[in-house]
Amino acid sequence: MAPSAPPDTPSVVTPAFLNWPLRDLRAWVRLLVRAEVPILASTAQAIEDLRAREDDIGPADLSPVLRADPLMTVKFFAHVATLRRNDDATETESITSALVMTGITPFFKHFGPQATVEDRLREYPAALEAVQELLHRSARAAHFAMAFAVHRSDTDVDVIHEAAFLHDFAELLVWCHAPTLMLKIRQAQAQDPALRSSVAQRSVLNIELDDLRQTLLRLWRLPKLLIRISDGKHADHPSVQNVVLASRLARHTMKSWDNPALSSDVEALSKLLNASPRVTLAFLHKVDGSSEP
Repeated sequence: MAPSAPPDTPSVVTPAFLNWPLRDLRAWVRLLVRAEVPILASTAQAIEDLRAREDDIGPADLSPVLRADPLMTVKFFAHVATLRRNDDATETESITSALVMTGITPFFKHFGPQATVEDRLREYPAALEAVQELLHRSARAAHFAMAFAVHRSDTDVDVIHEAAFLHDFAELLVWCHAPTLMLKIRQAQAQDPALRSSVAQRSVLNIELDDLRQTLLRLWRLPKLLIRISDGKHADHPSVQNVVLASRLARHTMKSWDNPALSSDVEALSKLLNASPRVTLAFLHKVDGSSEP
């Protein structure tokens, strides 16, 4: 089921794949708020396994399952937002606290068996491979972001970790709806490693995925702190810089540490961490070595 759309936007069945770009950001948003949001097959199966023993589990059992899937995380937070009054000043900023608020039985009642990314992209193995790579990159970014936040003694470590993990959820959604267009972007960047992602996205999709992410986060009324920390176009706050740099470093070091863009990333991170570039690079290697395979 799709996260709730505005009252005048009826939910519809997920449309066929797009082979041509939509006109603008408004058109992309209209498509995605109406469409089903698929989740990972592993998440869907884990939810069904827990559903079978619904009376014996609590938020601590369900929370790790939802938190491990960026699409399910967004989908759940969007649902939670619909349960709040518009004038409600309080927000749940963690999945566990949101589950405590909603309750386990209402969760399972609202979220029946879920459509999956793997089923959606069954006929597009190259796109599914790209999605798996993107998920690995998101986990890597979250690992970097948490390490930076702990080093800085930041008070919002969990939200920073979550923001970095969710950084690419809009890209995941577009892969699910327009795999041929996303493969076109991938091919263009493979042919020209210097091609900036934002330029390639505007050329092929008529939008930048960062704009799509922020619009959907606001429309689905995710926690305000999470939205603010996710907004890389206003990176004047250390927490935002943390997420931006973690995501950038995850992308630039996915395959090796020889990416020419790495030096500028390290220079920017050294300023955030108040350390020399040499010390910062050593710290990055240490953090990378401590990540789980």
